Amino acid sequence: MLVRNAPMARYLRIRQIVTTDRPGALCIHAICGINPDGTHWTLTREQAVSQIEGGMSAFYIEKSGGKRFDVVVAFDPCVNKYLKTIPDRDNSNELLFLPNCLHFTHTLKSRAVGAGGCD
Repeated sequence: MLVRNAPMARYLRIRQIVTTDRPGALCIHAICGINPDGTHWTLTREQAVSQIEGGMSAFYIEKSGGKRFDVVVAFDPCVNKYLKTIPDRDNSNELLFLPNCLHFTHTLKSRAVGAGGCD
């Protein structure tokens, strides 16, 4: 069925993450990037999941050499939704290797949620 005038999803590059002390992929509290006009954007994990599921946004990360990994919604064993990259050759979640976002909007908030590296 063809839907006319349906809005296309925004394709946004994730450049950094905001982490918590939670283990594994659930340690990602938020994702961050840069808008075309140079401004900073941030979405919580829940907001990003909602935008992917609603078709509003699609996300990706880009590694050196221009290799892109699309980001999808996955479920952990307890059925919690989280973000992960579609694996290339292995099962690693490339999101976990992104740097922590140091944008001033996260500095105090990150300390409040227990920012730290992901396991």
